[in-house]
Amino acid sequence: MSNILAGLFGHHSDYKKIETDLENSGFTDSEYIVYLHDDELHSQYLVSVAVKDHHQTDNASSIFSRNNVLKTYLFENIEIEQANYMNIKRFIDARNKAEIHDSPDIKIKTSTAGMDSEVKF
Repeated sequence: MSNILAGLFGHHSDYKKIETDLENSGFTDSEYIVYLHDDELHSQYLVSVAVKDHHQTDNASSIFSRNNVLKTYLFENIEIEQANYMNIKRFIDARNKAEIHDSPDIKIKTSTAGMDSEVKF
């Protein structure tokens, strides 16, 4: 069973260049999917690549990085036939909900006076 490396790209990225880079590095057109939207509301697009080992994963990840990927996701034990847009989107949404995001810096005000026996209200 293979894994799927999915990358989210901004509208400024050229999906044809990503396709060319993938094919030049040894991936066939049946091993990747580019999900494009016809409407203007979706400015980002998604690319999924079937990877079988760490070498292919690193290779596809490198191609994604060179093409300014916004975010990369690795899904294990999924075949490319199962990587339709709705499945990948559902997996990404679930992973994003489970991800712990950084919180803003919290400042805790502490007393500058030492401990004393006086009770203050």
